[in-house]
Amino acid sequence: MTIIISSTRLEKKRREAVRSRTIVDRHRYFEGVAQARFVLRKVFRLVEDQAKLAGLDPLEHQGLIQIYGSPTRQLRVKEVAERLDIVPTFASGLVKSLERKGYVTRVRSEDDQRVIFAAITAKGMNTLHCNDEQVHVHVEYFARQLDQNAREAVISIVMFYVGISLAT
Repeated sequence: MTIIISSTRLEKKRREAVRSRTIVDRHRYFEGVAQARFVLRKVFRLVEDQAKLAGLDPLEHQGLIQIYGSPTRQLRVKEVAERLDIVPTFASGLVKSLERKGYVTRVRSEDDQRVIFAAITAKGMNTLHCNDEQVHVHVEYFARQLDQNAREAVISIVMFYVGISLAT
């Protein structure tokens, strides 16, 4: 399913969101924020539900995604903590749990033997791949239910959040 969105309309909506944050009645801005949060939360919920079916706590699943999605497919515990916005001691327990389940393994740095990375295993990659395939069906169905305005509202708010503007 591919939907084409006008960059001109998208930029107009982004500018509207920015402008509406500076006036007394910020309804247009919060309308976009509400739509963006609804869509993101719905998709995250679909992903979390699938992770649970695979025996993964949603935060473990997010940790596994962060480890696999890193450039080297491995992260230090403090990097896992940073990526998940949790304290390092909690991240340490999360990595230990993923290791017990066989999704990650601990690897010493070649440069500094004191540094230990959590690296994704083949089982971890396979689990993420399978979850992604299962989630894709549900997300695609949900996305088909969104109208053009909802899609544009979500994208324009995310663009605003990350500081992107389209050249038109």
